[in-house]
Amino acid sequence: MIVSSTINIVIIIVVALVARAVIGRLITMMIKRMVTSQGKLSAATSKARAKVLKSSETSPAERQHQRAETIGTVLKSIASIVIFGIAALTILAEFGINLGPILATAGVLGLAIGFGAQSLVQDFLAGMFMMIEDQYGVGDTIDAGEAIGTVEAVTLRVTRVRDLNGGLWHVRNGEILRVCNMNQDWANAVIDLPLDYSEDVSRAEEVIQRSIDEFADNPDVASRIIERPDLNGVVGIGNGAVTIRVLVTTKPGEQWAIGRELRAQLKRSLDRENIKVAQPILPMSDAGATKSG
Repeated sequence: MIVSSTINIVIIIVVALVARAVIGRLITMMIKRMVTSQGKLSAATSKARAKVLKSSETSPAERQHQRAETIGTVLKSIASIVIFGIAALTILAEFGINLGPILATAGVLGLAIGFGAQSLVQDFLAGMFMMIEDQYGVGDTIDAGEAIGTVEAVTLRVTRVRDLNGGLWHVRNGEILRVCNMNQDWANAVIDLPLDYSEDVSRAEEVIQRSIDEFADNPDVASRIIERPDLNGVVGIGNGAVTIRVLVTTKPGEQWAIGRELRAQLKRSLDRENIKVAQPILPMSDAGATKSG
């Protein structure tokens, strides 16, 4: 009887170890496949854009590998706990221990812990899906509601964001209902030029086109943009201004610097040609109107 129980216990342990190894391998394959499929560029991405993204400093392959490692470790730990928990209960049964009271107690404890740790479970699940879907990563600039800034750390429970003023936000993943990633794949710099209403639009567009062409020919700029600046034309009329828009598609994170540099270049070009920028028309106050009357 003792020999039989010993053999059964050895078999249970061996089966548990084999099951953990097999499931661990399956988890690794599944996570890598999911991460790879999420990380592929869409078919709509142009060849030129794909080439730039491939050569960017932040390697998509590295991000995919990090995500696969993190998620795989968590899932393997969960699988190990479940497998060895079942193995332990089976071994106790081999010793003739009644599992009914143990399972009942474990059920009550699990229920109590479940109610008390709902937010924790929510945070972990949200963090896991966030990593699988590559919503954002360390170094990305994101808008997660009140927390807007650069991601400094990402865990399954918390995301840490450094804002423009230097404050460090600790945001629970379960509280992030929507997020805008400003550094993923590519970005746009949008420059709106409110010109005086009396200016000749055709002449102004010619000056702007020459200026943005000169800007794009700069090797330093060309290495940071994906497509040459595009003159969208007139996008608004009102308040004494005709607004002309220029759009530039840039590498991730370069939209702000490119926008600043292009605005400075356009300012110099407009000044050289004596093209005036519109001055806002301020409404007359009631007191001033009464005094004038």
